[in-house]
Amino acid sequence: MTQRFLYEEPAGPLRALAILLPGGSGGIVMTPSGSMVRWGEDNFVVRTRGLLHKHGIATAVLDAPSDRPPPRSLNGFRQTAGHVEDLKAVIAWLRARHAVPVWTMGFSAGSLSAIWLATQLPADQGGPDGVAVAGALVDNAGEAFRPATDMDLKRITVPLLVAHHEADGCKYCSPVKAAALANLATSAPRRGTLMFSGGQSRGDPCHEWAHHGFNGIEADVVRSIAEWMLVGQ
Repeated sequence: MTQRFLYEEPAGPLRALAILLPGGSGGIVMTPSGSMVRWGEDNFVVRTRGLLHKHGIATAVLDAPSDRPPPRSLNGFRQTAGHVEDLKAVIAWLRARHAVPVWTMGFSAGSLSAIWLATQLPADQGGPDGVAVAGALVDNAGEAFRPATDMDLKRITVPLLVAHHEADGCKYCSPVKAAALANLATSAPRRGTLMFSGGQSRGDPCHEWAHHGFNGIEADVVRSIAEWMLVGQ
C-alpha cells in the first residue's frame, strides 16, 4: 500500500505544517508528479494551499491510499484504525524533517478525518499538534459519513478551530451546529469558531463553489485560519 500526498513548502520561513484533507471521497488519484487526475484542484483546502504558504505554512495534500481506489476511496474509511495509521505515518514523515507544529486541516468530509484522528491519537503518541476544520459535516450523511457531532470530542487534547460560512446551504453542514462544535471539545487547551459571510454561491450547495466552500472569500478565510493556528509563534 502507498499513501500518496503532495508536499509543498513556502518560499519564506517555515512556521507550521498542515496536512490538507479534501472532502468528498478523498480519492484524488495523484500522480508521482503531483498532478490530480480524478478531481481535487477546486477543493477548498487544495485550491487555497498557496495562501497558506504565504503565511509560512507548508502543506501536504492527502490522497486516498493506493489500496482504496475510486469510487470508494475514503468513503467508510475515514473513521477507522487504518486511516489513523496512515495519517500517523504522514505526520511522522513531516516531523522527521521539520521541528514545527503539525496541524490537520479538513474541509467538508475531510473534517471527519481530522477530528477522528485527534480523538484517537494524542500529539505525544504521534497525533497532530492542532486541528482546523472548515465546512465541517455536523449532520448525518449516511453510514460512510458519521458526523463530527457523533464523535467523542472531549478526547481532543490539542487546539481545535472550526471555520464555517453562516449561509452554508449543505444539508449536512448546519451553521448552527457547526457554531457549537468546538465547545464540545472540553479537553482542548484552545478552542475557536470563525463564522464567515459574503462571497458567491453557485452549483450544488455541498460543493466547493457554493458558500460551503467559501467561494469569493478565500483569502479572508485562510488568513483568519492561519493567524489562529500561529498564535503564540
